[in-house]
Amino acid sequence: MSVLQRDLPELTAILDGYTAPAILLGLDYRILTANRAYRSTYGDGQPVRDRLCYAVSHRNTVPCDQAGESCPLRAAVASGTPQRALHVHYTPQGEEHVDVETRPVRNKDGEIMYVVEVLRPVRVASATSGTQGLVGRGAAFRRMLELVQRVAGSEAAVLLLGESGTGKEAVAQAIHASCQRAQGPFVPVECSGLTESLFESELFGHEKGAFTGAQQRKVGLIEAAQGGTLFLDEVGDIPLSLQVKLLRLLETRTFRRVGSVDAKRADFRLVCATHRDLKSLVAAGDFRQDLYYRISAFPIPLPALRERGDDLPLLVETLLRRIQPRRKVSLAPEAMACLQGYSFPGNVRELRNILERASLLADSDTILPEHLPEECRPATPADPYPSTASPSEPAILPLEEVEQRYLRDILARFPGDRRTLAGKLGISERTFYRKIKGL
Repeated sequence: MSVLQRDLPELTAILDGYTAPAILLGLDYRILTANRAYRSTYGDGQPVRDRLCYAVSHRNTVPCDQAGESCPLRAAVASGTPQRALHVHYTPQGEEHVDVETRPVRNKDGEIMYVVEVLRPVRVASATSGTQGLVGRGAAFRRMLELVQRVAGSEAAVLLLGESGTGKEAVAQAIHASCQRAQGPFVPVECSGLTESLFESELFGHEKGAFTGAQQRKVGLIEAAQGGTLFLDEVGDIPLSLQVKLLRLLETRTFRRVGSVDAKRADFRLVCATHRDLKSLVAAGDFRQDLYYRISAFPIPLPALRERGDDLPLLVETLLRRIQPRRKVSLAPEAMACLQGYSFPGNVRELRNILERASLLADSDTILPEHLPEECRPATPADPYPSTASPSEPAILPLEEVEQRYLRDILARFPGDRRTLAGKLGISERTFYRKIKGL
């Protein structure tokens, strides 16, 4: 009996100490033993021992690093240190995002013999169509989600950077749901349009009689976020005169209601978001540098929808389920092709609006290109051979003129050289040059 076989019961018992699925891997990717959580999650009714990890979790025939993903096992062996990666894994219940952590196991001589792999499902995002939360599975989405997972367990201030409509508030809610403050409140604050008179009253609250119209005490949003997460949306729009007050709050973690002399302790996790380039605003003197460093401890760029082409069909399916939960609305292939060729300046928010309008215009459960806005549909190409004949009279043109029109059109559109074009037209290069000489 080998040393490994002798120690397997003990190793399995150690793995069972993990509540998350965990396995012991050989350096050849074979599963040597697995805990109960792994067997129940990925077992698919079959034993997992001696199977290849990538075959069980990915249904691949090659390791992850040969299939376009990072391989945490290879990374752990190469570095000799624990590694993490975000993957999409198959389960009998469907695909899911998984935070994979690997740790090398050494023998008494310091050689790496095995790797322990722990898989923690990511509950705030779905790799399939979902009724709520973040949805996506493409590379750009997974890079963003991996950063969310990295920072969620800390108290670091997060700055979400992205164009309008990319879902910054949804990502902020995912960070809140993944952190230790998940049971506390999530309080969003729209910073655009906050005047100086409103800023202190909205954020800090006020006492009764603090100013004209203050008929009763008001609890501010800072106090409402106690024990939870404060989300400052479009923080780049805060006027320079108000930024010093926000900075003081973040530095001292204390505030006073308007009209009160008693300082209160502020206890919240800070997540900010903006579509603006804060570094440029700092350079121009329109945003305080010290405040910028306070709020940007961990920046997370959010990809635009045009960078998430792989996710578009999944997002369309998900949004249609959310917009029309009682109907099974889908896109015709031609309508999907229209959306795939559109740049979506308004990102996911614009996609939702387009689908909501189209689903109302469609009498059946199939959305066609004519149900989409005009800007989403490709322009109808002009007729290269317009006819001057009446509708009842067919157009008759001399063959030479038809040939010249066709040659002009194809010369303007063909990307290759003229020798290749002559071959595609089925004529010699000499004949080709003779025909276009008069054009």
